[in-house]
Amino acid sequence: MRLSALLLALLLLLAPLGVRAGDYVIGEGDSLDISVWGVKELNFPVKVRPDGKITVPGLGEVVASGATPSQLQTLLGGRLKELVKNPIVTVTVREITNSKVYVFGSGVKAAVYDLSRRTTVLQLLCTLPEVKTADLRNAYLLRDGKKVKTDLHRLFIQGDTAQDLLLESNDALFIPLLQDRSIYVMGAVNAPKAIEYREGMKVMEAILEAGGFTRFADQNDVVVRRKEGDKAQALEVKAKRLFKDGDLSQNIELKAGDYVMVKEAFF
Repeated sequence: MRLSALLLALLLLLAPLGVRAGDYVIGEGDSLDISVWGVKELNFPVKVRPDGKITVPGLGEVVASGATPSQLQTLLGGRLKELVKNPIVTVTVREITNSKVYVFGSGVKAAVYDLSRRTTVLQLLCTLPEVKTADLRNAYLLRDGKKVKTDLHRLFIQGDTAQDLLLESNDALFIPLLQDRSIYVMGAVNAPKAIEYREGMKVMEAILEAGGFTRFADQNDVVVRRKEGDKAQALEVKAKRLFKDGDLSQNIELKAGDYVMVKEAFF
């Protein structure tokens, strides 16, 4: 019996790529490999029918949907004791067809992705070609009708992998389009203009692209006006502190849709 257990462990290690016993939940349409150690007639592939059942020789119909591979192994092992002495049962998920994730929103092309392996939100985002033009700050992950993850910008753009999350079957990822992709630089600059927003753009970078300050500009009177939802903000920038004192906190990071207002000095 000890030798059989060792051989079984070796077979599991050498088994083909697939999902073995674990926390995966079997569903309709999944293809399984059922094997009973030492019983050739009970080694067979089977597909879970739409009613969630499989047919096992000698047992008839067995409900497989809703169980993990390890739970199904235990169930089959218990029932097969009537036919086989000390049955050693292995259940391997060879093909997954019921586990899907839905991606939608105007920021990406709507699609349905098969979860053929363990996949995280970050891994899925890396496969989306349109994600650079999407509004990740307002994106979210839906699970059972509830938001379980919001603001994917921190994960995908800022690299905060602590925000990553393992996807589950029937998750839905909503990604809207970034409506305004420009920064508007106005007032006492040499070339007031709209600048295409780039991730990580700072206020001084935008001012320089707009030709820099005019000789009439008050470099300590720069305001970044920002609107997020129904809230409006006015962020003050003291550029002289940045130049003279090296105060980097004055060189704030911009967001798409920001207005950079450079006021003139009063002489």
